[in-house]
Amino acid sequence: MDYQKLYKEKLRSPEEAAQLIKNGDWVDYSQACSYPQAFDRALSKRSGQLSDVNLRCAISMVPIATVENDPGGSFTFNVWHCSGLDRKYVDSGKAYHIPMLFRHNGSYYRKGYAPVDAAVVTVAPMDENGDFSYGLTNCSQQEIIDAAKTVILEVNPNMPVVCGTEHDHINIADVDCLLECDAPIPTIKSPAASNLDRKIAENIMPYITNGATLQIGIGGIPNAIGTLIAESDVKDLGMHTELISDGYLDLYKAGKITNTKKKLNRGIGIFSICNGSRELYDFLDHNPSILSAPMCYVNDPAVIRELDDFVSINGCIALDLYGQISSESSGTRQISGTGGQVDFITGAFEAEHGRAFLTMHSTFTDKAGTVHSRIIPRFTEGDIITTTRTQAPFIVTEYGIASLPGRTTWQRAEELINIAHPDFREELISAAEKQKIWRRSNKR
Repeated sequence: MDYQKLYKEKLRSPEEAAQLIKNGDWVDYSQACSYPQAFDRALSKRSGQLSDVNLRCAISMVPIATVENDPGGSFTFNVWHCSGLDRKYVDSGKAYHIPMLFRHNGSYYRKGYAPVDAAVVTVAPMDENGDFSYGLTNCSQQEIIDAAKTVILEVNPNMPVVCGTEHDHINIADVDCLLECDAPIPTIKSPAASNLDRKIAENIMPYITNGATLQIGIGGIPNAIGTLIAESDVKDLGMHTELISDGYLDLYKAGKITNTKKKLNRGIGIFSICNGSRELYDFLDHNPSILSAPMCYVNDPAVIRELDDFVSINGCIALDLYGQISSESSGTRQISGTGGQVDFITGAFEAEHGRAFLTMHSTFTDKAGTVHSRIIPRFTEGDIITTTRTQAPFIVTEYGIASLPGRTTWQRAEELINIAHPDFREELISAAEKQKIWRRSNKR
């Protein structure tokens, strides 16, 4: 087959590709770095010409043209998981959240719950075999494309070629239309770790031992953990994570991650999606020691349990004295999404020596300057419960760790109050007494 000839036959301008979208279509942009920048700009110019076009994406890293420039009201933007940018769109009524468990994300497409009229995703340039690497996003990419009536690829030379365990590329024979774009692949700058972040990280460090396999989220606390690990004597760590960020890059550079002790995929680091720095993207390019994998594999508790010494570290927003955990909303305001938190808490618990940690600062300060406790008596304002109390793992603040698995209601109340900010402890004790989850013998 003459792949170059086929490439030229299917190549269109962004404006021509955007003409393939019809009224009422569901258009999927996949997630994170796979967002098709040139196509989206071209489609935004059809505002007022089209009606009721639904766009689906997640973890937006740059402004979405069809959201920012839609005077005709043609487009509705829907997100599986909110980045800071997506949160602003949802706050302003320009976007809507789609609840999900990340391990099931591909199943929503495969089972027809998430229809796709057109899948438009960014890929790396075609190789000599007519294949395009999905690059930094494996996730649910293949399920999206399999469900799509029309497949459109935006070919970008800045997308790294990342090998995978499966579902890491598509052949030109399976593509309906191509367009080209040379815009930089979006990057994000990891937030610096604060002193509180470092205290929280110090509380977790004793649980990270030689040969453990890590899943860590993104943010100041994971960065602090990465710094402490790099400074420690811990060695031969493994990586099995839904999202790879620069925190992992630092650990690779420090020689801490070798993947040599993993019970599964020995010698190989596994991830499903990536966003971070250009240095991280270049590190992954044609790197045979790090492979992408579908989210249905990476986040499957049955897979995670095989990793034995597994440590999962993620963040949360608030929790109540019963151990109910909100990690995605503040009241009814959507902050992020369920993502893979429940997946990894479940898998870590089932792993023989696994542990899951949820981290947060003990307090936050609102816009008026008032300080509030993140540990509250009970949820009453419509907060989304991400992790139920029956699956509550280890909770970590700057004041210590509360171990919740197997604990009674009064034990949970005591453990959580012990890691709350001291200024709020008496108030929480009074609430626990009223809620009949405080024993007379409990510590004050």
